[in-house]
Amino acid sequence: MEIFKYMETYDYEQLLFCQDQASGLKAIICIHDTTLGPALGGTRMWTYASEEAAIEDALRLGRGMTYKNAAAGLNLGGGKTVIIGDPRKDKNEAMFRAFGRFIQGLNGRYITAEDVGTTVADMDIIHEETDYVTGISPSFGSSGNPSPVTAFGVYRGMKAAAKEAFGTDSLEGKVVAVQGVGNVAYNLCKHLHAEGAQLIVTDINKESVQRAVEEFGAKAVDPQDIYSVACDIYAPCALGASVNDETIPQLKARVIAGAANNQLKEARHGDIIHEMGIVYAPDYVINAGGVINVADELYGYNRERALKKVEAIYDNIAKVIEISKRDGVPTYVAADRLAEERIGQMKNSRSTFLQNGHHILSRR
Repeated sequence: MEIFKYMETYDYEQLLFCQDQASGLKAIICIHDTTLGPALGGTRMWTYASEEAAIEDALRLGRGMTYKNAAAGLNLGGGKTVIIGDPRKDKNEAMFRAFGRFIQGLNGRYITAEDVGTTVADMDIIHEETDYVTGISPSFGSSGNPSPVTAFGVYRGMKAAAKEAFGTDSLEGKVVAVQGVGNVAYNLCKHLHAEGAQLIVTDINKESVQRAVEEFGAKAVDPQDIYSVACDIYAPCALGASVNDETIPQLKARVIAGAANNQLKEARHGDIIHEMGIVYAPDYVINAGGVINVADELYGYNRERALKKVEAIYDNIAKVIEISKRDGVPTYVAADRLAEERIGQMKNSRSTFLQNGHHILSRR
């Protein structure tokens, strides 16, 4: 892998390799872009097949956070950490304290949070060594479980997408097919049920399905049948890549809006659903409630203020739809443009400021 060539292609700022022999720490911190502010992104612990696979994951995820944070309107850049190891057996206190010291050494350029394979307890250990960590225990004044807040953001984004498709953002009477009924989706179902939407649900976990049936009057279907049910909105809230060559021909929904990451298996699937007239709420815009919530910790966490910011996901989806119409592109492309335009404006502003400063100095 030609690392510098890859970094130049997507304009990465920094890639750091951190190791601590005593604790077994092998971590890769990727800082993609700090134009809008310090890089915020979680720490993932995973049993990677190779060091190269870990590097690629850090780079891919770090860049993704730049776009997610920019599109969410946060004054934060994008970054990510991957720790090579089995989160079930390789963790220890010394590892996360050593990692915390590496973060502290970056002096605020990178702020971490939990991700796949790490927990609030792990973040608390990191917090022993640095303040540049979010998603810590509520006893430290943090935001706690992000699932309800993420769900609220998805609900708001779904309403914005519904307005484009149906002419009204009311979800009363709308049939929503929810794939996966985990923590986020369960809270999403609460909002939808309260507004009078009809729910069709599926999950490989039968208990989760039963809870939704009992509490929300949802109709349960087998996992393979969720794509073809008659519905207004398809809400992918489980694994990624559920919008693909096999599922698209089955879809009857006019809106796709859910909490899952990487919902399109390939970019071309976004083109196909756009041509079909389906309104797609891009995943990293609609599911940004969690990162908006933890980012509020940087100001001294205030739940009311955080929820107000998450509520604005409605406006962010509306902006994406507006750019999609303006430029004649699918919404997944429009989401990238929303982020890129915001970063570009800041870069231009800085460039102008520096040029003006140079002129002032040269006149002295």
